[in-house]
Amino acid sequence: MRVLRRTLGTLLVLGAAVSCAGSPDADARPGDGRPAALAPYAQLLPAPASARAEGPGYVVGAGTVIRTGPGGEEVRRVGELLAEQLRGPSGLPLPVVDGADGDGIRLRLDEQAEGTGTEGYRLESGPGGVTLTARTPAGLFHAGQTLRQLLPVAGPGTVPGGEIADAPRFAYRGAMLDIARHHFTAEQVKRYVDQLARYKVNTLHLHLTDDQGWRIAIDSWPRLAEYGGGSEVGGGPGGYWTKDQYRDLVAYAGERYVDVVPEIDMPGHVNAAQASYAELNCDGKARERYTGIKVGFSSLCVGKERTYEFIDDVLGELAELTPGRYLHIGGDEAHSTPAADYAAFMDRAQQIVGRHGKTVVAWHQLATARPAPGAVLQYWGHDGTAAAEKAAVAAAAKAGHPLILSPADRLYLDMKYDLTTKPGLAWAGFVPVRRAYDWNPGTYLAAAGVPESAVLGVEAPLWTETIATRADLEFMAFPRVLGLAELGWSPGPRNWAEYRQRVAAQGPRLDAQDITYYRAPDVPWP
Repeated sequence: MRVLRRTLGTLLVLGAAVSCAGSPDADARPGDGRPAALAPYAQLLPAPASARAEGPGYVVGAGTVIRTGPGGEEVRRVGELLAEQLRGPSGLPLPVVDGADGDGIRLRLDEQAEGTGTEGYRLESGPGGVTLTARTPAGLFHAGQTLRQLLPVAGPGTVPGGEIADAPRFAYRGAMLDIARHHFTAEQVKRYVDQLARYKVNTLHLHLTDDQGWRIAIDSWPRLAEYGGGSEVGGGPGGYWTKDQYRDLVAYAGERYVDVVPEIDMPGHVNAAQASYAELNCDGKARERYTGIKVGFSSLCVGKERTYEFIDDVLGELAELTPGRYLHIGGDEAHSTPAADYAAFMDRAQQIVGRHGKTVVAWHQLATARPAPGAVLQYWGHDGTAAAEKAAVAAAAKAGHPLILSPADRLYLDMKYDLTTKPGLAWAGFVPVRRAYDWNPGTYLAAAGVPESAVLGVEAPLWTETIATRADLEFMAFPRVLGLAELGWSPGPRNWAEYRQRVAAQGPRLDAQDITYYRAPDVPWP
C-alpha cells in the first residue's frame, strides 16, 4: 500500500531551492502574528508523495479548455465534473473537448504510467498547459482535486509551474456517518460526499440502523422503515431513505470515486427492528421505540430460525443496491448476547454476507468470535482498551484479516475538541485537531503485534447522538477529517508544525464552501 516516499523536503520554486513543505515563502514575516504564507505546492492537503515547483506556470483564463484524451466515456465524465467544479470559483466557461493535444488542461489515461497505482497520478504544469496523467479515471479525478487547490479560491489564476507524482499510502480512506441516531437526508449526505472526495477520501461508511431508528427501506420487511424509522434520539420525527434515494446517493458517490459501505448493526443495536416486528424477539413481544443514547441492551434472538431469514432478506436487498464489495454487519457492544451465542450468530451472519457475494466488515469485537476468511475488522479501541482485546485483534491480523483503524481517541469525530465544545461526547476523552492528526497508523498497534502490512486503511466515524444538524456535523468533522485524509493518503512522516500551516491555508476554501468548522486555537487561521 505504500507506493511512494515523500520528497516534499526539496521543493524548487522558479529553480531556487526552498526548505520543506511547511516553510514560509519570502513574503512571510516571522513573529508578526499572521499565519506564514506557504508556497503553492506546499499548501496541498493531503500532502503529495512528491512535488517540485519549477519555472513559469499555466494561466487559466477565458480561452482555457479541458481536453480529454483517449479513455472513453468515463474520462470524459471526469473532465465534465472537473469543469463543473472549476467554473463556479473561476467564473470561466471551461468547455470540455475531445482530444488531448493542444493548450489547456489535459486529462490523459496511461495504463503504463509508473508509480501511480490504481489511484495515483502525475500533474505537470508549464506555460502550454496542465497535464493530468493516471492509469485509471479514479487517478484522474484525484489529480483534478489537487489542481483545484493550486488555483485561487475565487477568480481566474495561474497553476504554478512544476510537477507532482502522487499515490496513496493506504487503499482504504474512509469516513463513517451515523444516520440512525439522528436522521440525515440523502441530499445532506451528498454534500458530505463532495467534501470528502475533495480531499481524496474514497469510502463512505453509512451506519443505517440502530436502537433509535431504521433508515433504509426493505421491501420484504416494510415496517422496519415505516415504523422503525419514525424515531430518533430526543424524540424527533426520524425518517428513512427509499431505495431510489439510496441508489441515487450510491451513484453520486461513485461518480466521485467514493465507495459506499452500508452497515446493518447486529446482533445488538437492534431495538428499532424489534419494535417493528415482534417476531424478532425471543418472547414474541414488540419493544417500545427508543430515543435515548444507552447501548448494549438489545439483541436479536439467536436461537430463532426466523432471525436468519430476516438477516438474509435485509442483507440480500442491500447487496443488490450496493455495487461495492463490502457489507458491514456491526457486531459491537452486544452486551446482551452471551459470548457463545454471539459467536454462533456471527458465524451465520457472515455466511449470509458471503452468499450475497460480498465481503464482511465488522467492528473489532468479531475477533473474539470466528472471523470468516477475508473478513475485515474495524478497530475502534483506544488507549484504555484492554490488552486481551488488542491481543485478539492482533491474532486476527496475523491470521490474515485486514484492519481498518478508527481509534476512538484519535478518529471519532463525535468526541469533543475540548471542554467548551457544545455538541459531542467525551467518553474517549477530548480529541483536539493535533491529536486526531499526530499519530502513525502503521505503528499504532505495533506493540500488540500488528504490522503495517495488516492495515487496510483508516476511517473517521461520526456518531450522531448529539448531532442533529448539518452545521453540527460539519463543525465536528472539520478540520479533523482533513487529518484523516492525510493519514490515509500521504506517506509521512507527520510534522504538526507544518501541517497546521496547511490546515490554515484551507480556511478560505472551507469558508468559500460555506462549511461550518471549528477554528482550532492552535491553527494559525487567516
